[in-house]
Amino acid sequence: MDQFNTPWRVTAAAIYTTPTDSRVYGTLDIDVTDAKRFLDEKRGSGVKITMTHLATTVLARAVAFDVPEMNCFIRRGRVVGRERLDVMVPVSIGGDEGVSAILIKDAHARTVTSIAEEIRARAEENRSGTESKTAQNKYLLNRVPWPLRRPVFRFLKWITVDMGIKIKALGLSADSFGSFIVSDIGSFGLNTGMTSLMPAAKIPAVIVLGKIEEKPVVRNGQIEIRTILPLTGTFDHRIVDGMQIGKLARGIKRNFRKPEWLDEVPTEEIEKGLFSPRD
Repeated sequence: MDQFNTPWRVTAAAIYTTPTDSRVYGTLDIDVTDAKRFLDEKRGSGVKITMTHLATTVLARAVAFDVPEMNCFIRRGRVVGRERLDVMVPVSIGGDEGVSAILIKDAHARTVTSIAEEIRARAEENRSGTESKTAQNKYLLNRVPWPLRRPVFRFLKWITVDMGIKIKALGLSADSFGSFIVSDIGSFGLNTGMTSLMPAAKIPAVIVLGKIEEKPVVRNGQIEIRTILPLTGTFDHRIVDGMQIGKLARGIKRNFRKPEWLDEVPTEEIEKGLFSPRD
């Protein structure tokens, strides 16, 4: 049986249009007390890792090893599995540009330290004006006369997503935005964000990190103060339903409970064939 084109997905692809009426949302409060302690220890040893870096690693491994059927997109009414698992992470670069985006390739097979180092290095490059071709084209439509913007957008989407043709000059393809997006709004003091799904991105989910706070939590019948990270997810219901979201949530909770594992390459999981990065 095709693990991607299940009966529900085939039906949903016919019922719903590109994420305008197929969005579903989910929220989850994660106890990151142990994860924060891990981050503090790493920083104490001179390794700069943030909760965004950790969450990117957690989510990549949760999708890869707990719900790999989520790593896909819809092309001409059919669900297509991706050959690799990349994660798009928006970053603030300041100045007039505001926000850029960094694509972490094969994020599930990387350590959190290597992901943190790449995000910092790429963010510095973007601040200096050497963004990737995809990031450089984020304002491409601004240079197109207004009446032609939507037709140009639809034409580029048709070429890259529907036809599967890469436009190397623009850095555009069906994989330009990765397998999903991780965005941090907690740094702006926000707890919850119901974000959109960009039609051109062809991703099944955007996961938003809220503001980390200490909160009273009942554990074993006792009230304790724990560090809580709120997560909010926007999902494409043509691909993701309650079962997949539940599997994803379990993977997220488990990964945050053992942060040390996130600084090791998950060789055993990859060898089991749960999900293997493309060479």
